[in-house]
Amino acid sequence: MTDTQHERLRALLLYLLGCLVFSTGAYLFIRSNLGTDPLDAFALGLKEHITITVGLAQAAVAVVCLGLSALWNRHRPLLAPLFTFFLCGSVIDLLMWTEPAGRLGADGPVLLAPATLLCAYGSALIILGGFGIRPIDVLAITMTRKWRWPFWAAKGLIEVALMTTGLLLGGPVGAGTVCFLVGVDVLIQPLLHLNVRYLGLPNLGLPEHTLRPADAT
Repeated sequence: MTDTQHERLRALLLYLLGCLVFSTGAYLFIRSNLGTDPLDAFALGLKEHITITVGLAQAAVAVVCLGLSALWNRHRPLLAPLFTFFLCGSVIDLLMWTEPAGRLGADGPVLLAPATLLCAYGSALIILGGFGIRPIDVLAITMTRKWRWPFWAAKGLIEVALMTTGLLLGGPVGAGTVCFLVGVDVLIQPLLHLNVRYLGLPNLGLPEHTLRPADAT
């Protein structure tokens, strides 16, 4: 196997592992019944006012994020992130069907800490792999490149807008939503740094300067 093939295989494995880890965290957020992530809060709130499915509402947000990123970077819209939506959604459906948390007797607030950590680490692995990065993260990465913002600030701005709109529309905003917004968005960047520096994983998705804030000054 050539170095290029080895690197591609490594990136694919990071992506698949990231999708699995993120989906497990998202399932735990749903199972906690304490509020969904900002994107779902927006989608469910919108569903209260117009005839639309959650999947279509999420897809619309994905298209907007990918479209803005494409226009900003002057390239064709990425398609791989849409596959990530399908893959993660399928894993979440499987977990909700098998209910592993229910079998363990886990419920409520006890699920929020592992849910936050898993979603953050899963997002970090997907970004490191550089393939199929989630649409909101794609736009946030573009913002870090164009404005030299920290990744957490760019992603947080997008998701605060989604959460606020979802709240105004009557979406399920709760403690889980706040944990996702604060915990996941803040943890992704340090987890990227730890994986690159201490585990030697490739960083194919996020500009290196965002992992070393002191170097950007």
